[in-house]
Amino acid sequence: MDFITKLPITVKRHDIIWVIVDRLTKSAHFLPIRETYTSEKLSELFVKEIITRHGVPVSIVSDRDTRFVSRFWKQFHESMGTRLNISTAYHPQTDGQSERTIQTLEDMLRACIIDFGGSWDDHLPLVEFSYNNSYHASIGMPPYEALYGRRCRTPVCWGGDRQKSYADKRRRPIEFEVGDQVLLKVSPWKGVIRFRKRGKLSPRFIGPFRIITRVGKVAYRLDLPDELSGIHPTFHVSHLRKCLADDVAYVPLNDIEVDEKLNYIEEPVAIVDTKEKQLRNTKKDLRLPGRLKTR
Repeated sequence: MDFITKLPITVKRHDIIWVIVDRLTKSAHFLPIRETYTSEKLSELFVKEIITRHGVPVSIVSDRDTRFVSRFWKQFHESMGTRLNISTAYHPQTDGQSERTIQTLEDMLRACIIDFGGSWDDHLPLVEFSYNNSYHASIGMPPYEALYGRRCRTPVCWGGDRQKSYADKRRRPIEFEVGDQVLLKVSPWKGVIRFRKRGKLSPRFIGPFRIITRVGKVAYRLDLPDELSGIHPTFHVSHLRKCLADDVAYVPLNDIEVDEKLNYIEEPVAIVDTKEKQLRNTKKDLRLPGRLKTR
């Protein structure tokens, strides 16, 4: 189990997702919670959502979040007969399965928010359903089938490794030509609130930029604007995506600051002085009617 923190606050005041993954079947639960939830509140939610469906787990792997190392949390699971395995900063691979699930979850939520809008917790139940009914190569079936022993009734029918076979037919090595327009992937540092969405659900690409030359087999040199003059113009192919939009459609760069490591920094959209705004509205209310026109 792990948390996805620093998410945009929704109408229901949720700002964290509690991700709980079964190590055997890979099935996952995505629970929307609040930053203010204590260990006692989490234990109630754990009994309601996990124990009632799957029973008491033998062991739990998590990081050293303050709620996971609290005395109440340890005593709660000790009384339930569950062993707690806490990861360390020197061995982050301990809970690597939940970290990989979190990456997939963020990508799915980002696509839902950009396409359909609304709060992310509105899409979370369907995202969980889609994740648990998607084919996993590690277990050779969807997590739902591994958990319940039968396939879930869904519009998408998995026939063996059908998804992988369809993808392999169109899978080609990623290559670009000189003159192609590509998008550049940037890494979020604190999140950005300029692209309609906020924080971790923001788009991860800027551009497009034109390819100047090819460097070796897996690198390309781009024609970067003056805003990115401090960044080396050569990038690995994994940081590039083919741009299929028009040249006039691009993600602006003047709204964000990108450092030499391609990290962008969060900035406020606007700073409004509420007192000045109230005074301006008061003057409008006291304004006299306009003068009458004279011939």
